Amino acid sequence: MKVQLKRAGVVVGGAAAATLVAVTTAAAAGPPMPDFRGRGLMHVFSAVDYRTRVDVHDASGFNRHVLWPLSWKVCTQSPAAGKQLTGQTVTIGVVKNGEKCPKK
Repeated sequence: MKVQLKRAGVVVGGAAAATLVAVTTAAAAGPPMPDFRGRGLMHVFSAVDYRTRVDVHDASGFNRHVLWPLSWKVCTQSPAAGKQLTGQTVTIGVVKNGEKCPKK
């Protein structure tokens, strides 16, 4: 009878370990990337996880410093909307509010 309990414990422990691995893998995949294009830059910072690195650059070609997020809107983003965020850097191209996004 003791042998049967040990076997049951191993089976239950193995199932718990398999579940833990599945949950860890799902959490590592992360949420899908939202579509930020046309929205304010501040929305990016409030929507992505605080541990995600966000690189922001002036997409107009003037190489201006982006100092006040409320004054800028998103034109380009990488990764594309819908792609899984897996810990990679999010790259955002912005222009000042009131300007048009450059054509590609």
